[in-house]
Amino acid sequence: MPSVDAAPAPAGAAPVEAVAARAIGLRKRFGCTVAVDGIDLDVPAGAVLGMLGPNGSGKTTLIRMLLGLTRPTAGSVELLGQRVPDGIERALPHVGALVEGPGFHPFLSGRENLRRVATMEPLLARGAIASAVDAALERVGLADAADRRYRGYSLGMKQRLGLAAVLLLPRRLVVLDEPTNGLDPAGTRDVRRIIAELHAAGTTVVVSSHLLAEVEATCTHVAVLQSGSLVAVGELHTLLAAGTTGLVITTPDVDLALRTLRGAGATAYRAERTSSEEQAVVVGDDGPPAPELIALLVREGVAVHEARRSRTNLEELFARLTEDPS
Repeated sequence: MPSVDAAPAPAGAAPVEAVAARAIGLRKRFGCTVAVDGIDLDVPAGAVLGMLGPNGSGKTTLIRMLLGLTRPTAGSVELLGQRVPDGIERALPHVGALVEGPGFHPFLSGRENLRRVATMEPLLARGAIASAVDAALERVGLADAADRRYRGYSLGMKQRLGLAAVLLLPRRLVVLDEPTNGLDPAGTRDVRRIIAELHAAGTTVVVSSHLLAEVEATCTHVAVLQSGSLVAVGELHTLLAAGTTGLVITTPDVDLALRTLRGAGATAYRAERTSSEEQAVVVGDDGPPAPELIALLVREGVAVHEARRSRTNLEELFARLTEDPS
């Protein structure tokens, strides 16, 4: 499927570059296995990009190559305007990343672990370390557990501490690989809030997640991978709109509506519904225009409670893009 070009960064983000990260012909082979196969991808500065794909689609490998953690077999990477790996030392201080889960010392407390991380931040003044650590712990909801040993943390608490390390100082780019892994619903809401705060501050965020509802709620752009290839990329609302077809008409007179619509030459069928939903019919785009159909239904005595365009959600779009063509 041809990809959709990504749009410019949102107004007000004021990025230094129009593109925060760029992959050009990126390919990675592990022995006989091709994990990433010739990907071209621009991450617009100021965007929140959701990176989606089934397990084994190449998401984490692509992220690791963008961050200079894995060398590509072919192709090149630019990160915050710097070529990777040559300019990686100039770019990385402005990047916060949580990739493949956090790694900390088990016998140190959460606060002590975070202080050790903070001392290695070249852009964080030594005198500001204590306040930066306290602020990051508070922001991720770990202030009350900050002095407990890391080995006693739950999976969700470990994930929160990894996120706190990303938030020690303002970043131009934040990369989060499955940030809600192990989190309860409250923790998931916290991650959603933090992503929104980062986006409002003009930070570019890349999120790899299998929770499609969270991606749909937080991301401005999406990139969908399948078997190491990029099958779609672009603004989320544009991709969803491209999958929108037909009209949904809510009515208690379904049988009469179907006869009337089909008699007018439109493709129409009964909509699936849950027990709490009203009855509805779905009308294809192959018949008369929507205003004519609504007027016709009213003339024929059909009670029309609502008429709206059918909207594809991200789960449906993802299933369509990643289905097995065989």
